[in-house]
Amino acid sequence: MNNPIGIIDSGVGGLSIASGFIKKFPLESFIYLADSTNCPYGEKSPEEIYKLTKIMVDYLLKRDIKLLVIACNTITVTCIDKLRKDYPSLLIVGIVPVIKTAVEQTKNKKIGIFSTSVTANSRYQNDLIEKYAKSCSVLNLGSSTLVSLIEKLDFEAIDGVLEKELIPFRDFNIDTLALGCSHFPLIKEKIQKYLPNVLILDSSQAVSNQVERILKHNNLVSTSANSGYNFHTTGNLKTMEYFVNKLTIKAKIERISPPANA
Repeated sequence: MNNPIGIIDSGVGGLSIASGFIKKFPLESFIYLADSTNCPYGEKSPEEIYKLTKIMVDYLLKRDIKLLVIACNTITVTCIDKLRKDYPSLLIVGIVPVIKTAVEQTKNKKIGIFSTSVTANSRYQNDLIEKYAKSCSVLNLGSSTLVSLIEKLDFEAIDGVLEKELIPFRDFNIDTLALGCSHFPLIKEKIQKYLPNVLILDSSQAVSNQVERILKHNNLVSTSANSGYNFHTTGNLKTMEYFVNKLTIKAKIERISPPANA
């Protein structure tokens, strides 16, 4: 089946997930939509997040996607249950921080989770902490500024924020950090600079494995050559071009009107 896999995010963070998909699924086609005009979603109400997300989902459904990947932790923790209820025939995969893996990898039983403020404070994420991290001491922190700075490619400001916001993780003496925002792997090397001895984990491998299981279970695995990768953004084309080049992805990149008007 050659219908594309759809990927959505509030911005370019989903590129960190798409990059892993392209390597793991060379025969699959992908269409990715970044709603960078309305980014960050992490400071919006659940109702507004759902409204914007629904617009993106409807946009991709018109392009005959066979599966939807929500490459955004904020959308996942606020909307995924409602999306599955409202789109019962659509296969939907969410993204969550790899808390279980962090617990398995830690040596000193002290782990950190770094995400947006909304994700850090969500019941969804805290339920995962209670489920998987009972044996560890956990520092769960959210940033309210990093996503916007990443979208603006403001690397000087990003360094300033990281230098300040990562201090509690160092003081807590974590040895493992789970990234709970898909934007953050795009600046992983900067995070590593401030946490040089910490193992940093992201969700890309876990999501790829989940997508693989669903494709096989539903007999949706493509068996012929992919028809390419189409990446759309409602915001600054320069930002998407920068990270696509950094991740060495060969894709057709296009700026579109907000999906409601497309």
